[in-house]
Amino acid sequence: MDQDDRASKLEELARLRERAAELESELATVSSTWKADEYYLAYHATTGFMMGAVAAAASLLLNIIGSLLVNQHPLELIRVYLTFPLGERALSPEIDSGIMLAVGCCLYLGTGMLLGIPFQIALTRLVPGRPLIARLVMASVLGMLVWVVNFYFILSWLQPQLFGGNWIVERIPWYVGALTHLVFGWTMALLQPLGRYVPYSPQSESK
Repeated sequence: MDQDDRASKLEELARLRERAAELESELATVSSTWKADEYYLAYHATTGFMMGAVAAAASLLLNIIGSLLVNQHPLELIRVYLTFPLGERALSPEIDSGIMLAVGCCLYLGTGMLLGIPFQIALTRLVPGRPLIARLVMASVLGMLVWVVNFYFILSWLQPQLFGGNWIVERIPWYVGALTHLVFGWTMALLQPLGRYVPYSPQSESK
C-alpha cells in the first residue's frame, strides 16, 4: 500500500468516525422510548383483567374450604351460580359431573377477570401509590358495592325473569356473598402494586 492510498483510507476513516459521532449525538437527543403522558388506561385494564383471575381463584378457594367445613359440596357456590344459565337443573345430581363444574369454575374465573378491570382502574385512579390499608379500604368499599348491585339490584329481578327462580340470592347466605366479594377485593388490593405502570428506560451503552 503506497502513501497516497494509505492517506486516502485514513481520511475516509476520519470522515466515517465523524459521521458516527454525529449519529450518536442525534440518537442521544431523541428518545426512542414511548411513554404514556397521561393515565395509561389500556395498561391498567389489561393488568386488572389478569389479576382478576387470581382474585377470583382466591375467593373460590375460600368458598371451597368453607363448604367443606360445613359439610356441603365443595363447589356448592359454583352449582348455585350455574343456575343463572341452567336454571334449577343446575342443582340436580346430574350436574355434579366434572365437566359441568369445570365449566362453572371457568365462568366464575372469567367473571372475576372482567370485574378485575374496574377494580384495578379504581385502585390506580383513586389510591395510587397509597399504603396497603388505604387500598384495602377502597377495595372493601368496591367489593360491597359490587355485591349489593349484583345480588340485590340485578340478579334479584333478572334471574326470576329469565329462569323462573331466584336461586342465587336465596341459596347464597348474605354473609357468604359479602365475604366472597371482600376476599376478591382484598386480593386485588394486595396485587395492585404488581400491575403498576413503569415506563421502560433503556440504559445508555457504555462508551
